[in-house]
Amino acid sequence: MSDLTEEYRLDYFDEHGFHRKECSECGDHFWTLDADRETCGEPPCDEYSFIDDPGFEETLKLDEMREAFLSYFEDRDHTRIDPYPVAANRWRDDVLLTQASIYDFQPLVTNGTTPPPANPLCISQPCIRMQDIDNVGKTGRHTMAFEMMAHHAFNAKADVEAEYAYEGEVYWKEDTVRYCMELFEELGADPAEVTLIEDPWVGGGNAGPAFEVIYKGAELATLVFMQFEQDPDGDYEMKDGNTYSEMDTYIVDTGYGLERWTWVSQGTATVYEAIYPEMIDFLTDNAGLEYTDEARAIVHDAARLSGNLDIDDVDDVEAARGEIADRLGVEVERLRELVEPLETIYAIADHSRTLAYMLGDGIVPSNVGTGYLARMVLRRTKRLVDTVGVDAPLDELVDMQAERLGYTNRDTIRDIVRTEVEKYRETLDRGGRRVRQLAEEYADSGEPIPEDELIELYDSHGIQPDMVEEIADERGVAVETPDDFYALVADRHEEGDEAADGEEAVPYADRLAELPETDRLYYEDQQRTDFEAMVLEVFDSEDGDYDVVLDQTMFYPEGGGQPPDHGTLSTDDTTAEVLDTQIYDGVIVHTATDDPGKGEFVRGQIDATRRRRLMRHHTATHVVIHSARQVLGEHVRQAGAQKGTDSARIDIRHYESITREQVREIEHRANELVMENVPVTQNWPDRHEAEDEHGFDLYQGGIPPGEQIRIIQVGDDVQACGGTHVARSGDIGAIKVLNTERIQDGVIRITFAAGDAAIDATQRTEDALYDAADVLDVSPEDVPETAERFFEEWKARGKEIEDLKEQLAEARAGGGADADEIEVAGTTAVVQRIDADMDELRAQANAIVEQGQIAVLGSGADGATFVVGVPDGVEVDAGEVVGELARRVGGGGGGPPDFAQGGGPDAEKLDDALAAAPDILRAVTASED
Repeated sequence: MSDLTEEYRLDYFDEHGFHRKECSECGDHFWTLDADRETCGEPPCDEYSFIDDPGFEETLKLDEMREAFLSYFEDRDHTRIDPYPVAANRWRDDVLLTQASIYDFQPLVTNGTTPPPANPLCISQPCIRMQDIDNVGKTGRHTMAFEMMAHHAFNAKADVEAEYAYEGEVYWKEDTVRYCMELFEELGADPAEVTLIEDPWVGGGNAGPAFEVIYKGAELATLVFMQFEQDPDGDYEMKDGNTYSEMDTYIVDTGYGLERWTWVSQGTATVYEAIYPEMIDFLTDNAGLEYTDEARAIVHDAARLSGNLDIDDVDDVEAARGEIADRLGVEVERLRELVEPLETIYAIADHSRTLAYMLGDGIVPSNVGTGYLARMVLRRTKRLVDTVGVDAPLDELVDMQAERLGYTNRDTIRDIVRTEVEKYRETLDRGGRRVRQLAEEYADSGEPIPEDELIELYDSHGIQPDMVEEIADERGVAVETPDDFYALVADRHEEGDEAADGEEAVPYADRLAELPETDRLYYEDQQRTDFEAMVLEVFDSEDGDYDVVLDQTMFYPEGGGQPPDHGTLSTDDTTAEVLDTQIYDGVIVHTATDDPGKGEFVRGQIDATRRRRLMRHHTATHVVIHSARQVLGEHVRQAGAQKGTDSARIDIRHYESITREQVREIEHRANELVMENVPVTQNWPDRHEAEDEHGFDLYQGGIPPGEQIRIIQVGDDVQACGGTHVARSGDIGAIKVLNTERIQDGVIRITFAAGDAAIDATQRTEDALYDAADVLDVSPEDVPETAERFFEEWKARGKEIEDLKEQLAEARAGGGADADEIEVAGTTAVVQRIDADMDELRAQANAIVEQGQIAVLGSGADGATFVVGVPDGVEVDAGEVVGELARRVGGGGGGPPDFAQGGGPDAEKLDDALAAAPDILRAVTASED
């Protein structure tokens, strides 16, 4: 088995006098210009040496450092690329958030399917790493939101160039390390203080040698050389235990942390003062935090030492804090008192920036996916704000960061935050009751509330661990809160859609793979409904039909929420109905009722009425979401769609319900575009050119593969789409919104109809209105007012009936000829049969209990039913009594000790059961004693 030692031996190191060393503390190998260096330079092997002693010639702010990096690589023939959104699921379906710059080019560029937008390129990519959420504020260096400055080069081996979308070698390890060292020198760093630690990289089925670049104790860059792919027969065993072999492509994947570089240039105590100075000053003043000179010195020195504090590596945070306190000569409680409020301030600043990125890039808080992660960050930030005593509204704090980041949708961002804060308050009211109940359960057991219960409380109710701790403490119950709690919660929700959905099994996979891709005629002329083709293969399907593959077809296969075309395939001898059409790896399969014969020529005829209705609804879907974005905001994005022949629906991401006025405006704008009768055009541009021109909002209906993508344009609306469409917007006919509903938190479903389906739907609504008018004997215009009047009268009469029932129950509670009274547990029990419904039975039982008596009531109105009520302080369990009574009539029942109900089907035994009630009461009382 080969190792990677030789992969790290570069001519550059020999030419410039580098030495390969083994760290005396951790044992890692590293490269350095300092022949006398013994340690690798990274904490905890070494401490930060740049705090109060900046590592570069100039003090730079974030934007200045970013520009210095990008300009440096532009001067070296790299093309500057605009950053992608932080929501990686806008262009890929296997992850949710962008966690590294290489995410922008996965999977299509890294696997060679499509070329990169430039080669080589440089970028400063905003990223969010939820796994760092618990470290933020505590370590002095972790930020959940950060920019990864990077340069990338995509290379392919010479003998396989024809198989990939890029060819040849741009540059590799030698130039990558040289670029890095020369950047340090250009910024005025001392090269002798730079170390490059050998640290192989593994991820996503790929691997390669990598250098962690350390300067004055700070990890400032990672240089990854992605050259291996996982292979059970591979020659290289990596740190994940798997074996790997060489890839045909090899990629330079670097990452330079913008915030870290800025921090080192300023030499502040923590990274937060370097990147959020104004916001930290604002938060500190607002929270009323004041420090003496002595206290400031302690906090400053603690920050310098906190590089060793990392929740990922240190199991006991308090123990690590204790070590820092010992080194500073202060009590750990004193240190905690000084630093914890500042740690909270730092986290608020960072989380506000994270929210600005998320909401600014159009993520809508919800209970799933990226929306869940945004909600989690928002609620944690709100809790931190309340804990430290900041009285500024959360939407104002997020807006401060959104303004600094240059977002133009700041009003929407603030509106989303305000809406979410209100939802959070409502959630806390409901969830608090569950926490109290849980605390009571664990108080009885004497055990602490475990980690999995905490995570479930947060996942289901949004309850933060410290709130659980407060409530549990009131009842003397301990709580097991892990230091990485929020990272554990995020892990539940960070998989992309592909990982969740899985893949469908492809029928006849081996034989289909041997067939050529089907020529898709429906893209050449979407209005045409007939064609001729040759039958390439026929498979017997499991349900007795036949799966037919043609060399070309006009039949549209199911996809993108559009159902498949139906129709017929005919020869001179037979006509087969096409019941379904599917596509598998470019091969279109027609499910038909008969076998047209392999090698035969067939005439295909599409069901034209069905096709036209589906085309109208598909184009109308584009028009509706375009109109919704105009009315509701640019954050609106498609969460799913389904087109049908009678109606269609589109699910959109939006943070609140849609009002009737907004529905009318969406419908109005949609029909304006229909009446403009603009052309509906299709074209196949280069993928990167389309993304540059239109952004990732192209991918409302999914993410298509390939170098060229099909674009459908209707007026100003532009979307990548594989479906069939009308020729002009006027061909839609009309669009009628039928219904809107919230199908889950953060997702609204709009159901609509187009063309003749819209007329049919409107007529159905009118028919219902006229039927209602006939029933009410009024004109259609008067139906709403009349219905409201009838409803109010119905409610009033219902209330009268309830009042009369209560009066009747009170009257009967005074006793009756058929009521038995016995003494039980020091009080009177009334046993009585009243053949009434359950509501009246409960009302009478309540009336008896209010008089301080036990009520045992039975009814034969619907089978045999019982209600038992017990006054406070009386030692009789109503649930036990009802259970025994119900058993005697062939049923069951139960409830709390003070009020219970039940019954059974055998009404003939009702009287016998009631006759046994005194004995049952005495037996229950005796068991209580």
